[in-house]
Amino acid sequence: MSNANLSQTNNTVGLEYVGILGSILFSIVTTVPCCVFLFINGTMLFTLKSKTVFRETSRYILLFNLLFADTVQMALSQLLFMLAVCRISLTYPLCGVPTMLISLTSQISPLTLVVMSLERCVAECYPLRHSTIITIRNTEMAIIVVWVFNSLNVLIQVILLLDFPFENLERLQMKDFCAIENMLLGRMSDDYDKAFTSFLFVSASVVNTSSYIGVIIAARSASTDKASALKARNTLLLHLVQLGFSLSSTIHNPLLKAISKFLDKILLVHIQVVLYVCFIISPRCLSSLIYGIRDQTIRPILLNNLGCQRRRSRSFSTKAKISMHVTS
Repeated sequence: MSNANLSQTNNTVGLEYVGILGSILFSIVTTVPCCVFLFINGTMLFTLKSKTVFRETSRYILLFNLLFADTVQMALSQLLFMLAVCRISLTYPLCGVPTMLISLTSQISPLTLVVMSLERCVAECYPLRHSTIITIRNTEMAIIVVWVFNSLNVLIQVILLLDFPFENLERLQMKDFCAIENMLLGRMSDDYDKAFTSFLFVSASVVNTSSYIGVIIAARSASTDKASALKARNTLLLHLVQLGFSLSSTIHNPLLKAISKFLDKILLVHIQVVLYVCFIISPRCLSSLIYGIRDQTIRPILLNNLGCQRRRSRSFSTKAKISMHVTS
């Protein structure tokens, strides 16, 4: 995933052909939606920490973990994108830190979706055992396993990177912009990254699809709550859609390379920015919109938190008008 879901975030094909005005325009086009999505994600994270019911429910704990990883990835991806737009190159060690963090958080999302799908499957297929299987402790252990597993993957990437003969380089300053594809210096690193990405997405797809089929079978059972099963089925379907968005982002670089043969550099840059916003930035906010709007428990609290600044400003304005009226 790091070679796909991340490299496209910072791929800067043709940016050298854009002037200062173009760089400013691209910065605004990407930064504005990113800031909006970061605000939504931040509000959602605050919402999930504001109530005891969210902190003590497994699916909300998993949702918090998913949103946290997506938010960190979005912020770091935008940072590297801005560095590329501003034509700022880093040293290999300095570039390695954010790219490895992005690699880590990008892999957290599909595995967290897997755990969330299994939680919904257990809730519908084994309702009587759900409270004993899906406990707060087990949920926290699952999250720890997800982070440790992905941390080991990043550690392997670092080890493979250290195997590269840096002493043969004239200097550690990168010639290209900071991007994960520019950090995969050896063939072994590139092959490992592709293999791990394929394994991760195939495994996640199989588990999510199996959970979806299990819920459909459970929904046909006479002892199952039809409304609850239908809601769980829709939730799992949305998990598959989210996984599909993550998977679609992996074709970003190959797609850019393919169309670059038929388009001029300036048009290619415009298309690249559009794809970046649609496939990299937007999916990172998808979880907040899905769960914030669909979940009846989260929705009123989230909408209240999103609108609190406006209400406060209106309240302040009203008080100021009353004060002026009394003074006059």
